[in-house]
Amino acid sequence: MAKKPKLSDRQKRQVKDNRTKRLASKQVAHSDEHLGAELKGRVIGRFGKHANVESIDDGIVHKCHIRRTVTSVVCGDNVLFRPSQSDDSRDRGVIEVVLDRITTLTRPDFYDGVKPIAANIDQIIVVAAIVPQLSAHIIDRYLVACEDVDIQPVLVINKMELLSDEDREYVKEVVEIYEEIGYRVIYMSCVTQEGIAELSTLLKDKISVFVGQSGVGKSSIINQLLPDAEEVVGDISKNSGLGQHTTTAAKLLHFEQGGDLIDSPGVREFGLWHLPVEKVTSGFIEFRDYIGGCKFTDCKHGTDPGCLIRQAVIDEKITEDRYESYHKIVESVEENRPSYSKG
Repeated sequence: MAKKPKLSDRQKRQVKDNRTKRLASKQVAHSDEHLGAELKGRVIGRFGKHANVESIDDGIVHKCHIRRTVTSVVCGDNVLFRPSQSDDSRDRGVIEVVLDRITTLTRPDFYDGVKPIAANIDQIIVVAAIVPQLSAHIIDRYLVACEDVDIQPVLVINKMELLSDEDREYVKEVVEIYEEIGYRVIYMSCVTQEGIAELSTLLKDKISVFVGQSGVGKSSIINQLLPDAEEVVGDISKNSGLGQHTTTAAKLLHFEQGGDLIDSPGVREFGLWHLPVEKVTSGFIEFRDYIGGCKFTDCKHGTDPGCLIRQAVIDEKITEDRYESYHKIVESVEENRPSYSKG
């Protein structure tokens, strides 16, 4: 009896790969049997490899897997999906296609490159707090990020109840510059209810996303606006003075009066290293009238002769604080930019 031919290592790998593909195809075919007709929906929650999709037709929320061909799904995405028709709770629907996004809020990730946070939003609510201290520099970083994606920011200064009258005046002096250059500012307190009604009106009939460092009170504000949301509220760390992470996954919440809110996981440092310096410069909106008019095309807007931006600072048309913040951001962008993205 002839011996059975021995397979080479390459042939063994090929047989294994073919078997895996056949099993996968059978599994997909089997898993699709419980799926219904394709519907339009919107992603209202993203959890690892799964997402919650709300049907546009009837508002029913479906737990869904994400097709491997779908490369990115975030809260706020409009999608085509097939809901599960099975009585088995283990069976889930499937997101087939993500429709084109109108807007996308992104942040850089050292491992994944530029990473989307939320989609199809109308405005970004930048929340800052006066504890452990109000940082105009951090605010500037968020505003540059908002300008980069061309989404209107609204600045909320939270925990105002902790201020004395004297400190309150100081904070307003710091923040006044943002109002002067055209940004909407709301002073907020979940204790005294200051600013709650103003923000609620601003959120009506719009899709908004909250961003800000951990511990600035985003979840507390959401609980005021949406009592049924029951967002978990964290404390300020005694060791670091920074807030504790209380939001672990993005979710979309509805307002009764109309409009939606996307609550995204807080980030302590909103990285901008993915932006070219020119984008950072244009992210300071009061600089825009002077961009392109400097004596030298490669002007660094420092001590360069003929710099219009520096001259505007001297002429008090641009504040020294914002100018210094700009250079700090540019410096950090260059220092923190990954080596593989340089040159």
